[in-house]
Amino acid sequence: MKKSSFLIFILYGIFTYAQDSLHLKSQVRHSIDELREFVAIPNDALDHADINRNLTWLTTKFNDRGFNTSILPTDGESLFFAALPMEDSKPTILFYMHFDGQSVDISKWDQANPYEVVLKSKDGDGWKTESFDDLNEDINYDWRLFGRSTSDDKGPIVMFLNAIDLLQKNKVEIPFNIKVILDSEEEKSSAPLPKAVKDYRELLEADFLVINDGPVHNSEKPTVVYGCRGITTLSLTTYGPIRPQHSGHYGNYAPNPGFQLAQLLASMKDSEGRVLIKGYYDGITLDEATMKILKSVPDDEKTINANLEIKTPEKVGSFYQESLQYPSLNIRGLGSGWIGEQARTIVPATATAEIDMRLVPESDGTRLKSLVKKYIEKQGFYITDSVPTKEERMNHDKIITVLEGTVTDAFRTDLNNTYGNFLVKTLKETFAEEVVQIRIMGGTVPIAPFINELKIPAFIVPMVNPDNNQHSPNENLKIGHIAYGIRAFYAILSSSQ
Repeated sequence: MKKSSFLIFILYGIFTYAQDSLHLKSQVRHSIDELREFVAIPNDALDHADINRNLTWLTTKFNDRGFNTSILPTDGESLFFAALPMEDSKPTILFYMHFDGQSVDISKWDQANPYEVVLKSKDGDGWKTESFDDLNEDINYDWRLFGRSTSDDKGPIVMFLNAIDLLQKNKVEIPFNIKVILDSEEEKSSAPLPKAVKDYRELLEADFLVINDGPVHNSEKPTVVYGCRGITTLSLTTYGPIRPQHSGHYGNYAPNPGFQLAQLLASMKDSEGRVLIKGYYDGITLDEATMKILKSVPDDEKTINANLEIKTPEKVGSFYQESLQYPSLNIRGLGSGWIGEQARTIVPATATAEIDMRLVPESDGTRLKSLVKKYIEKQGFYITDSVPTKEERMNHDKIITVLEGTVTDAFRTDLNNTYGNFLVKTLKETFAEEVVQIRIMGGTVPIAPFINELKIPAFIVPMVNPDNNQHSPNENLKIGHIAYGIRAFYAILSSSQ
């Protein structure tokens, strides 16, 4: 009798697992159709009409799942807010994602329309287009969906909605209150967000914040990130003759702004990539316990270098994770005169460098910009915040225009936080794998306003494949990661602390 009971128990477990897998696969298939529909609505962060059309779609989809929704006006584009009916006895999770996307250059994509999702399979070193009709009988989790914002960040929104569908189908009582805030300007620095969070503070109140943006670790293991770097920018322009001049007539005579700028930029770092500006790394210490956490991340330096096709990385840190603990100084764009087939034999009139600085919690963006400007002054430059006048040009040997960007702060949550432990435990049990815990990631998500205003811990739980080409041509989402995202959301929203 005991053997029969045990056999029935085993068979029931197999049947339940098979049913769950069937339900998940069906939900993944539905997610693909919903994502195609969502991506088909262009979402350029610079286009007001695009944003409004996406808000309409989101309102319908969240209302269909029983959410109460609101469009929240800001000083820029509106935010989207949704919440399930609240119960005072439950803790509240606030989910943050964004629905705006980077602009597209259609000429760089391997498809006619980046907003029309294309299904592809791996074909040697390239990709082969597949028919969506072939997904009706079975789903190949290695196939990918190519299109703008499939991974960043419409994919996770669709995963969340379909996890809610599955919870409702299975009549699971969710042990949390759920709130969702969707940003409409993440891809252009979310400038209105700090004031908006302050204005809507009571509406957004929660016990902890979960951000679903960015890729999982390169190992493709479940990942929890406890912080992200902030960002600020500088635009630097140097000046030569008032107009480009013939290099035969005025080469060796008219100062060349390209050389001036190149010499200035080169002097800011040593030969191994460390910033030489005094005070740039002040306040950062990494104790033994922190270093142990950083070294626990399963990065493979040889693989990283091979993917980047570089022989030797810079030496700001002794390994990849350590390098992310410091603020960066990066030339993101550099231009002077004409290049390539358009090259001309001239002394250029100007040279411009676009700089971004990734910030860590110990560094203040305004302070770092001030340090850079003071350093530039010490190199003999007269600094202006506009195009110099003739009088300024005649009175100063070296002139530079410095334009400052806004500051998005970094954040970092304690790795021993109770809610962080809950997320790690849930993901570990769900996927039967050790969870990669990252102290701070290199990219920027505009979360500091929530932490500063709401006084809550925040965690990034990424959902998408690490090789998704976000922000770039041929952005894509691996179908297997849709299944991963639905399972992750389902587990988090059905597990008690």
